[in-house]
Amino acid sequence: MDRLGVLDSRIQAVWPGARVAGPALTIWTRAGDNLLIHQALTVVRPGDVIVVNGEGDESRALIGELIGGRAKARGCAGFVIDGAIRDAEGLGELGMPVFARAVTPAGPYKNGPGRMHETIAVGGVAVAPGDILIGDADGVVMVPQARAAEIADAAEAVLRKEDGMRAEIERGA
Repeated sequence: MDRLGVLDSRIQAVWPGARVAGPALTIWTRAGDNLLIHQALTVVRPGDVIVVNGEGDESRALIGELIGGRAKARGCAGFVIDGAIRDAEGLGELGMPVFARAVTPAGPYKNGPGRMHETIAVGGVAVAPGDILIGDADGVVMVPQARAAEIADAAEAVLRKEDGMRAEIERGA
């Protein structure tokens, strides 16, 4: 993929050790508004990652501990948000992986508009419904659903090569 699926590095885990992987349930919402996120909680499937284009706005949190708890109860794997969140500590205590651009105490609006299940831009990357999102301490990447098996095989090959390199380093090479 030539690293084209790497989201903007400002979208980071909001609590240490957060990791997420799963298919995208995509949402576009107006800056600072989370009405569509509430609606997404009624259709999210176990293992889904809720991926939100919040227009990169950092002034209002799109989710917090309460939405995180509802999402966890529905089996949601986590959130990737191009916008802000709040209650980072509470989300960590829940074990709900959240990757976002910022943390703010300011709450959201609930007026809409918004759209769900469409291709959106998040962190400079186009994300279609069902694309695979993977996040850890280094950031978030998107793998197109149609290429997931191919890219997983390539990643395994890289891991084997790096394991060999680590072994050489340990031997003093």
